Amino acid sequence: MDPGGNRRNGRVPSEGTIPAGAGRELPVLDLEPGRSGPVRERADAARNRMRVLKAAERLFATRDARHVTMDEIAKAAGVGRATLYRRYPDPASIATALLDEHERQVQGHILNGPPPLGPGASPADRLAAFYVAMIDLLERHLHLVLGAETGRARFGTGAYRFWRAHVRMLLTEARVPDPEGMADAVLAPLAPEVYQFQRHTLGLSQARVTEALVWSARRLAGG
Repeated sequence: MDPGGNRRNGRVPSEGTIPAGAGRELPVLDLEPGRSGPVRERADAARNRMRVLKAAERLFATRDARHVTMDEIAKAAGVGRATLYRRYPDPASIATALLDEHERQVQGHILNGPPPLGPGASPADRLAAFYVAMIDLLERHLHLVLGAETGRARFGTGAYRFWRAHVRMLLTEARVPDPEGMADAVLAPLAPEVYQFQRHTLGLSQARVTEALVWSARRLAGG
């Protein structure tokens, strides 16, 4: 296993200093040793997994995922507790599974998509585009992010390591002093609790939050 929690034989695109195992569950399918194809999930297991994920997403959309119980998810999905716990230890792990797909899409655009989010633009433009993409992700899936990436748990995810490596690379290209020390400061405004406070307590619009971060990205990276 690599530091990102992935099997070493998984194939993940890389860019600059971004580690191949940076995504939380990249690649989508692992390969068993000695096999040339993806591990096949049993049909009944796949159906149960989809029922659990769909039921959980419905529940997470109605209230804070941190307050949803495993019993509620099992009941809504129509599966037994043993079936649920066999795959997921807690609601946060289910929120993580739901969030993975959305984060993989952003990671794919960063690695292989068109500029300015993808390669080919200036560091300032790429950092600004990164902020735009991440605020859009938070706006659309805040209920999932709050359930999966709050507090210290945020820093232990492969996704955070991916975002951090990407930001550090852009800061290095922009010749910002101490990119290693600055990377977490650049990511701090993207903490889900911060965005929730801005949107639901302060009443700031998504556009206003985005504009402030884009301005700071261009000032920091010299765009």
